[in-house]
Amino acid sequence: MNNELKKWSKAELKIYILILCAKIDTEESEAEIAFIKAKTDAETFNLLYNEFCCDEEDACFEKIENAINHHEYSPKELHELKKEILAVFHADNKFVMKERYLEKVFDNILY
Repeated sequence: MNNELKKWSKAELKIYILILCAKIDTEESEAEIAFIKAKTDAETFNLLYNEFCCDEEDACFEKIENAINHHEYSPKELHELKKEILAVFHADNKFVMKERYLEKVFDNILY
């Protein structure tokens, strides 16, 4: 586990969040990963994907919460992030219970 809390940019934080969304149901689909890859360059995706894979779930949420608190988000930015989170959840045409739970967690963290 990597406990180091990094100062991600907003773009990096978004990619890390979207990776968590894709992997929360333990069945990341090609559609989910393709959607995320379209939002960033290959180097950034690979860096954050590899970091995510080394983190335990609690560390993921700690990193996300720390990074969110580091940045100031406008209501428009939060709305866009929420739309992208939902797009990942729906990319594989499934919206399972773990994804619904994660949506509520992000509602509490982001708003």
